[in-house]
Amino acid sequence: MGDTVTRLYRSIEAGMEYCFNIESSGRLSDAELENLKLVLADGFLPDTVSPSPALTGERVVEVGPRLNFATAWSSNMVSICRAIALDKVTRVERSRRYFVPDSEDMEQFVAEHHDRMTECPYPEPLTTFETGIKPEPVYEVDLKNGGPDALLDIPGISMDEWDRNFYYEYFVTRHQRNPTIVEIMDLNNANSEHSRHGFFRGRQIIDGVEQKKTLFELVTDTLHANPKGSVIAFKDNSSGVQGHEISTILPEKPGEPSKFSAATVHYHVIFTAETHNFPTGVAPFPGAETGTGGRIRDIQGTGKGGLVIAGTAAYCVGNLHIPGYELPWEQTFDHPDNLASPLKIEIEASNGASDYGNKFGEPLVQGFTRSFDMRLDNGERWGFLKPIMFTGGIGQIDARHTNKDEELKGMKIVQVGGPAYRVGFGGGAASSMLQGENVSELDFDAVQRGDAEMEQKMNRVIRACNEMGDKTLIDVIHDQGAGGPGNVLKELVEHSGGRIEIRNIRVGDPTMSVLEIYVAEYQERNGFLIRPENIEQFQAICDREKVACEVLGEVTGDLRFVVHDELDGSTPVDLELSEVLGNIPQKTFEDRRLDPQLTQLALPTDLGVRDALHNVLRLVAVGSKRFLTNKVDRAVTGLIARQQC
Repeated sequence: MGDTVTRLYRSIEAGMEYCFNIESSGRLSDAELENLKLVLADGFLPDTVSPSPALTGERVVEVGPRLNFATAWSSNMVSICRAIALDKVTRVERSRRYFVPDSEDMEQFVAEHHDRMTECPYPEPLTTFETGIKPEPVYEVDLKNGGPDALLDIPGISMDEWDRNFYYEYFVTRHQRNPTIVEIMDLNNANSEHSRHGFFRGRQIIDGVEQKKTLFELVTDTLHANPKGSVIAFKDNSSGVQGHEISTILPEKPGEPSKFSAATVHYHVIFTAETHNFPTGVAPFPGAETGTGGRIRDIQGTGKGGLVIAGTAAYCVGNLHIPGYELPWEQTFDHPDNLASPLKIEIEASNGASDYGNKFGEPLVQGFTRSFDMRLDNGERWGFLKPIMFTGGIGQIDARHTNKDEELKGMKIVQVGGPAYRVGFGGGAASSMLQGENVSELDFDAVQRGDAEMEQKMNRVIRACNEMGDKTLIDVIHDQGAGGPGNVLKELVEHSGGRIEIRNIRVGDPTMSVLEIYVAEYQERNGFLIRPENIEQFQAICDREKVACEVLGEVTGDLRFVVHDELDGSTPVDLELSEVLGNIPQKTFEDRRLDPQLTQLALPTDLGVRDALHNVLRLVAVGSKRFLTNKVDRAVTGLIARQQC
């Protein structure tokens, strides 16, 4: 990290200014500072940027991004600086300075003007971005002496009793060793409900009677009953239906500067959908934007690579309690202190999803929203306490790319995308916990970071390979999501095995431990298997698009997954894939039906049509959605026939 932090200021409005905290590897010259002022200025007017603050005094407060990782804004600013030969600049973070009126409480003002999950107050001017964090060494979890319940002492673990016994049997009984903390946290994510759907695939016993089929089988029965037109289903990152030949234009030399020519290709239609609930509840804007980004990567990771077209989004929250807008059915209930308010989620989550789509270049063309939270006569509370952030995406895929190739020994294990940061740590496991199991302080680890521009760079690499048709350089692709590299890299070689070097992963924060590098859910990354003879050409395309290409290791064919650390020669992870991923016994779940004792609907005798209609139209699910649709351009790409608004 650099040793120098320079501060520049720009006034925004009365009582508020930006402070640009610029880290550099050495002192910036006067000429470099002038160029930097032009980059940071309002309308390229360097006089709008000053080395001195306009706001001073004891009533001035400053808030800005947490220092544990660089923001996406900083990453893009550093890229701009490097493009204009400001190579000394290593990080730029933008904080906000406010003058607090005498009539307002300063502590309350600060609380209301920053997001505690992604930002913090700056009690004094920044002089360094160093956090003082030292990487935690890899250690063993003592299951030999502590038994299966020793896993309960690890913060953030989402394993039930069945899981704990299973891993004790695997490590201690079968292999006579203790697992490393990296292996435990890896499996905690990889086999969580979020990632592996143990409940969905488990035996269901209701009122003492075992159900004939699992929930997953009930869903897949629809395909078995009517398979016509299906080309991808229940086996990849998206589903696909039969398309047709289309006329389009393709570059004559994909991945290189070349002219476009008319072409006829056979494209199928693909669709994917997912939810990003817990991260959106904790920090609505980044939670929703990374939910959108993750769903876009599902399209990219289909077959040998899909093409992104358009997205949808939806939000389900509790009672909104809009100030000055009372609704007769909205009751006030307790709200978890680790989740944002429903109103903030409704506004900021939609801002995040829309912002990501605009920056990436994917139009958001459709959606819905619901607000519901009530207590029944029997005392039960029904509502969207934990919010739902739903995102769906439409794409297309070359008919030649619908199936991934076989994982062959010697193929290179590659990742493309942004650097590693300490963000989204344990996200899959956190999402798998029951509401109320999370410790509030741990939720900061689940906060994520979106960088749509980085994802678009990666997208152009994938698109270049797609446009090569049957000569594509990609044999296997999977998207990185919950569980980070630990999850996606094992998915790449699940039927073959592989070995990687953990230090080949590019880190944006040198204080990260091996555990954090391996399982944190930093975004905008995909994993690939590339044949050795194609790796040089693939890297050249990545260089052209200014996105990192990390060759981490290769396919081994021994059905083991090994992580090596060249710094100390250790192997933090050494697992048999078939035992910890493929052949996990089916879980059993027992439930019983409850009679909610609902009463029949009884309308008030004095309720008229006008009043009833007035109430119905004020439901957020029924009334105007302009607050969702009129905030951004929903026709980005120019291929949308009609906007929602």
